[in-house]
Amino acid sequence: MMMIMETPCQKIVWDLVPAIRASLAIELVNKGQSQAASAKLLGIAPSAVSQYISGKGGYRIEFQGETKEMIEKLAQDLIDNKVEDFVPRICQICTSARGIGGSCSSTCVSEEPAVEEKKTEE
Repeated sequence: MMMIMETPCQKIVWDLVPAIRASLAIELVNKGQSQAASAKLLGIAPSAVSQYISGKGGYRIEFQGETKEMIEKLAQDLIDNKVEDFVPRICQICTSARGIGGSCSSTCVSEEPAVEEKKTEE
């Protein structure tokens, strides 16, 4: 029987990112936002927020420490309309949750260009 292995990227996409989204949805509702308003702020369906709130989404990772604080801060910034670009904030939360600090090679958190141009000698 052939064993199928998950790559780290699959774990992030299938487990960690949905858990971050679920935590954000729960935090928004805990801060007084309706499920519909929370869904709009996160760009997801209201039914997804409902599932996250009820625990049916299956993404139960308990974030702690700095990661939890970052989720709480992002939720408040979304409520206060202070988020210019959502993606880098999610990437920062993801790297914090993974315990890798700023060493993620993802282009969304790096200030360096995604692809280095090759210099040719003339």
